[in-house]
Amino acid sequence: MSRRVDITEKLSFNENPCLVIRGRELEVNTDAPTMLKVMGIMSNDDPGAGEIIGAYELVFPQASRDVIEKELKLSFNDLIIVVQEAFNLVLGEDSKPGEQ
Repeated sequence: MSRRVDITEKLSFNENPCLVIRGRELEVNTDAPTMLKVMGIMSNDDPGAGEIIGAYELVFPQASRDVIEKELKLSFNDLIIVVQEAFNLVLGEDSKPGEQ
């Protein structure tokens, strides 16, 4: 029989984190395949609108995008900030003022 190693205990199966905007929680996808795609998109030093929208669609599930688009109605500049903050959240960047 071939050798088997169970690594289940070493893995984290936590729920996705959320960003909070105006009291609304926006779930952020943190699964590895999604994040690898986003990292590829955002690896450009100066991502354009297409790259930002691509990352946005990957990082936020449809329910979160619906809140952003239908309720928050953010400007494009604010949307860029939201996508960047979601990316920072997933990568575990240092906490900044206002974070809980």
